[in-house]
Amino acid sequence: MSSTKAYSRSRRMFLASLLGTAGGTAGLCALLADDKDNGAWKDPYVGKRRGGGFQPMLGAGEKIRITKLETLMVQPRWLFLKVHTDAGIVGLGEPVVEGRASTVAAAVKQLESYLVGKDPRSVVHHWQAMYRHAFYRGGPVLTSAISGIDMALWDIKGKALGVPVYELLGGPTRSRVRVYAHASTPEAIRARSKEGFTAFKTGVFKHRPARIVETPGFVKRVARRFEELREAAGDERDIGIDFHGAISPQTAKLLIKALEPYQPMFIEEPVQCQNVDVMADIARGTHLPIATGERVFTKWGFRELLEKGAATILQPDLCHAGGITEVRLIAGMAESYYAAIAPHNPLGPISLAAGLQIAGSIPNFLCQEQVHLGEGYIKQPFEVRDGYIDLPGGPGLGVELDEDALKEKLGHDWRNPQPYDADDGSVVDW
Repeated sequence: MSSTKAYSRSRRMFLASLLGTAGGTAGLCALLADDKDNGAWKDPYVGKRRGGGFQPMLGAGEKIRITKLETLMVQPRWLFLKVHTDAGIVGLGEPVVEGRASTVAAAVKQLESYLVGKDPRSVVHHWQAMYRHAFYRGGPVLTSAISGIDMALWDIKGKALGVPVYELLGGPTRSRVRVYAHASTPEAIRARSKEGFTAFKTGVFKHRPARIVETPGFVKRVARRFEELREAAGDERDIGIDFHGAISPQTAKLLIKALEPYQPMFIEEPVQCQNVDVMADIARGTHLPIATGERVFTKWGFRELLEKGAATILQPDLCHAGGITEVRLIAGMAESYYAAIAPHNPLGPISLAAGLQIAGSIPNFLCQEQVHLGEGYIKQPFEVRDGYIDLPGGPGLGVELDEDALKEKLGHDWRNPQPYDADDGSVVDW
């Protein structure tokens, strides 16, 4: 670097340091955006500033208190949360266990007595209290309730300060977030490609639930269907495949070997996630990345996966694993093991918004799952361009509910499928 360039860069860094706080972060990115030495870095704030910087909703030292928690059953199977405050700021979260929405809503209601009257900005302190003051800790219901509340508290804190949540987690690590779509047929792959997606996920093709020991025909059909998807997608797009924990270890190894020539992006939940030692054995037997995490909760649950080398792609679900607070810690743990994060999200746009904030604040992000971009639920639905969603620029989670459209979608009684073996009537996984 020449002395002139070095001086110019030093001057920019000095000016940026004078700007300070959130506006300073925005100013820093703007100052560095023109620096050719920064390569492909793009200012994630361009076109997203208001009046030259983010505008806080509260002044320094102003008090704010939680007044109530409100849950909404939202079709098709979601549970939305609003955390209300006396400052008029409402935080949004998505606390749900699929098929157990009413149960989680009751858990949220039980936590309301602790939260009402408290300052919502002590997010980590509240997480610790909600989790550790329960003598029986963790589990999907309690942790999902905490997860949705955690999202909402971060949303409130970001809105109060006038900054996106990723600003509060250290600032942006990227300017856009890669996302993937679900597609199980060649036609769906082609259709989603036209919508702008470059990465996809499918399931194991089967005419019936997989048995403990499978036939060569079953394995060949699965491989043949994935080959068709690969042909439709081409070699420059990614396709992950989800075994959904419904395949036995014996059959999982056969399927993975048959799929290796088509290079899936990852093999998700090749066996039940609680079977960590078997998953680690499977991981050692293939060069394909093993992914898991949607049914694993908190940093304590993910620790064993990392220590035993059971997966190189972790998929914590922000609605289940502990919210933004906990998933940020899980991502840090994963980084120390050179593992990537691909947040799980078969749920709604609030969950997606939280995932985008995490993706924008960690270095080891891979890809974000999504099934709905928010049309008819939020005022400004997300847009996919060239396989990516731009990093949100609004404060908090960056989304607002479309209350008028939402009125027509309230209420549901969605339940998990209850499949049985067609030959002998025994219970099988779905």
